Amino acid sequence: MYDFQNKSVLISGGTTGIGAAIARAFTEAGATVHALGLETGLNVTAPDTIQTALANITTLDILVNAAGVIRRLEEHNPEVFAEVININLNGAMRMCSACYPLLQQTRGCVINIASMLSFFGSAPAPAYSASKGGLAQLTKSLALAWAKDHIRVNALAPGWIETSLTSPLREDPARSSAILSRVPVGRWGQPEDVAGPALFLASPAASFITGVILPVDGGYLIA
Repeated sequence: MYDFQNKSVLISGGTTGIGAAIARAFTEAGATVHALGLETGLNVTAPDTIQTALANITTLDILVNAAGVIRRLEEHNPEVFAEVININLNGAMRMCSACYPLLQQTRGCVINIASMLSFFGSAPAPAYSASKGGLAQLTKSLALAWAKDHIRVNALAPGWIETSLTSPLREDPARSSAILSRVPVGRWGQPEDVAGPALFLASPAASFITGVILPVDGGYLIA
């Protein structure tokens, strides 16, 4: 549906889960994709590895910030809380700041991977929830700040998606049943369900859309 020939895409957290699915979708749509993660040497908490990753990228049209972690109950420990915030929220800001000059040149766009916990609190995962709530506000703030540069900044808010982060929940029959009972479409999402909306937000079809947090949750937020 979308043609990204001659477009360059950088995806942090692009080697697993949702990030990897988005990387595959952009590749199939013709883009040059740099899918980076810890396995390939990108640590979003370390500015030097970000600069190393960008050293060989001369043009960039689309930045996708998909790097993220969840530690659940451990997040009530202030040190773990700070670690999660540093990766999920501060890491996204580091990537945005580092890529800003390249995005200026192409009038590009940013897609942040937020969460339905950008809207809800979470008793077992306070840091993850706080980081994703912060990421939603960062998305809106950068959309305002960078509009003058013709850089659009949006976010996707996935719901319950089958990834390694949600495997403990899917393996618990009671928890999985409770989740599915509230999802109107009646199933867990797949990483590929998030890839299509990413292509849309990066495409000319979304040229008048910025500062949006788009839920991709099978209707969970409205149930």
